[in-house]
Amino acid sequence: MSSGIGAGLTNGLSARGVPLAAAGVVLLLVVVELIGRLGLAGPSWPPLSVVLEYLTTPSAQRVVGRALTATASAAALGFVLGTLVGVALAVLGSLLPAFGPGLDRLAAVVNAIPLIALGPLLINTVGRAATPTLVAALAAGFAVFVAATSALAAASESQRDVFTVLGAGRLATLLRLRLPAGLPLIVDGLTLAAPAAVLGAVIGEWFGAPRGIGVLLVSAMQNFQANLLWSAALSASALALAGYLVLLGVRRVVERRFT
Repeated sequence: MSSGIGAGLTNGLSARGVPLAAAGVVLLLVVVELIGRLGLAGPSWPPLSVVLEYLTTPSAQRVVGRALTATASAAALGFVLGTLVGVALAVLGSLLPAFGPGLDRLAAVVNAIPLIALGPLLINTVGRAATPTLVAALAAGFAVFVAATSALAAASESQRDVFTVLGAGRLATLLRLRLPAGLPLIVDGLTLAAPAAVLGAVIGEWFGAPRGIGVLLVSAMQNFQANLLWSAALSASALALAGYLVLLGVRRVVERRFT
């Protein structure tokens, strides 16, 4: 499922789709600016140009910069942790097929729990500082697990038969056939996991983390600081988009190498 979505997003950013995507982004920015200029959503929706001008001030850059650094660190660590766990569980299901259905159900159950409901539980068990990282790992891990599970089954039956005839065991088949054949699909999952990790880190920060974009969002909402609120939201969106674009470039390199 995740690999199919990732492939669709990748195809959408092909050479033919780039002008349409750019036009869509420009249109969205114009609409956001007009809503603010015309006051259609009230004072809580400032014009985009005003928010960007606010972001150029030294005080805003210091506040948003510190928060963004904290969120990026938590998201990156959660992304790595979620990726390792997701791939490890997929590999375990591939090497031990009897465990496969159980791991699928476990992943589905954990993913069905709203991340916002896990925050208070994690705060009481691992503490406020570690909660954003673990929520980010949970958000990213499911996408990676689904993609990796599909990827390890991507090799054709004839290819698996050749390895069986040659006497290769499950581990050798995994390392020499399944992983190389499924690597593009795994990276597909990573392109979805990166924005999910950013979202998870922000949600985890809502529950009283020492610092981060989530803390800044809550503070700005409570103090009616519209420019700061939008600046934090735009910064988080830019961070998620940057992670997605970086992994999209990695996917294209992997796709050329392994397909």
